[in-house]
Amino acid sequence: MIPDVSDIIISELPLDLAKLNQLIQQSQGENGAAVIFTGCVRTADEANGLTGMTLEHYPGMTESELLKILQQATQRWPLTQVKVAHRIGYLMPGDTIVFVGVCSLHRKQAFLAAQFIMDYLKQKATFWKKEHFGEKTRWVEAKSSDEEAASQW
Repeated sequence: MIPDVSDIIISELPLDLAKLNQLIQQSQGENGAAVIFTGCVRTADEANGLTGMTLEHYPGMTESELLKILQQATQRWPLTQVKVAHRIGYLMPGDTIVFVGVCSLHRKQAFLAAQFIMDYLKQKATFWKKEHFGEKTRWVEAKSSDEEAASQW
């Protein structure tokens, strides 16, 4: 399978997880395993708690970087399906930010590919997060743990 831009969704609208799950698991018997990952907005340790998050991206560049990540994953593992969906705009605690779906003949390759995609997405994709705490906001800095996770590959 060779991924293309149709395998990438960037949306200001809420992600339809049921539809994404259905798309990734469509099979004619070639999928032995499907791994689905979703990431959500969580509250933070600020005294007032997180009231929301704004996600921005660099149109065109973001899709290009995500496509490179998917291509690398399909070169490393024998994948039969792969999809990435990512939200942008203003999100509330509990909203889904990201969906990664991967199918392969065997579960080990599917799990590894999904982890690889998320690790590289966090490190390489051009998304920026601004956390909102009532009237106070702050941009989220890159985390060394994300760099370490991507460096394992």
